[in-house]
Amino acid sequence: QVQLVESGGGLVQAGGSLRLSCTASGGTFSRYAMGWFRQRTGKEREFVASISANGGSTRYSDSVKGRFSISRDNAKNTVSLQMNGLKPEDTAVYYCAAGTTAQAIFITEYDYWGQGTQVTVSS
Repeated sequence: QVQLVESGGGLVQAGGSLRLSCTASGGTFSRYAMGWFRQRTGKEREFVASISANGGSTRYSDSVKGRFSISRDNAKNTVSLQMNGLKPEDTAVYYCAAGTTAQAIFITEYDYWGQGTQVTVSS
């Protein structure tokens, strides 16, 4: 059983930055590809970014490419999402997820999920 806990969410003005972190416990962290998803009010949960188990490859949704950056530290069992140039439409609950599919982008490809952290971007 893998447990994931997100942190770092909060309120920021448009154009600002936030760094989200996710700490994993249980399982073998280095075995899992990690992903970040977000869910806006009234919308389906959507893919944001993913990183391969060894950190060698990353993928991003078109909406965040060039603004967000995903990274991981397998020694510390953590994955982070650096968010720059935030926009009001980035407002959502952000979820960390772990899966065995390399660089997975679909919700069904992930096995474990955190509880989420709220990110609110004011205009």
